[in-house]
Amino acid sequence: MSIPIVAFSDVLCVWAYVAELRLDEVKRAFGDQVSIQHRFCTVFGDTARKIPTTWADRGGYDGFNAHLRHTGEQFPETVIHPDLWRSVRPTSSWGAHLWLKAAQLDEVAGGCAPGAADAAIRAMRAAFFRNARDISSRTVQLEVLKAAGADPARLQALIDDGRAFAALASDLQDAEAMRVQGSPTFVLNDGRQKLYGNVGFRIIEANIQELLREPKPDQASWC
Repeated sequence: MSIPIVAFSDVLCVWAYVAELRLDEVKRAFGDQVSIQHRFCTVFGDTARKIPTTWADRGGYDGFNAHLRHTGEQFPETVIHPDLWRSVRPTSSWGAHLWLKAAQLDEVAGGCAPGAADAAIRAMRAAFFRNARDISSRTVQLEVLKAAGADPARLQALIDDGRAFAALASDLQDAEAMRVQGSPTFVLNDGRQKLYGNVGFRIIEANIQELLREPKPDQASWC
């Protein structure tokens, strides 16, 4: 029995970056008993509007930078570049999401090695949070994808014929239908269980263990 976990996130979200640690622990603890499906939601679709508005009373870009650095201090396993949103300000996460959806489609079609799309997602986050690279830049996006093992020409074809756009639209529509509140959100049990935000491993573990308990069809889950 494999428990599907649908992980909605935005590549520019620091909590999704931190959540990689929890998902790694989930994989170590449960192995093939879980399957993690990475999908995208929009939090940083328009950063020039979001950050100055959301952080207007808390220091704007400098305040947001301080928030990220404070978050990094709580999780020493992660690396947060000190210049984020100061010297580098990605305009949007949508471009990166589009290329990453193309990578997922290409992997399903056998165009790139298994796991290459997931590696590209992590590499895209690392490019921003660790190395302060502008991942809204097409040049940076292609460099990250190539390093992760994807073929940009194949991905471009999936964008040109509209399939990557359709896949990204499907993610956003499903996120709305499932009432995904933000990034990251982990959806289990066909949408009956949703874990949103800075959720610790033990909470994720408890939800998975309850599903593995295999309740009868007429027996409600205790989670």
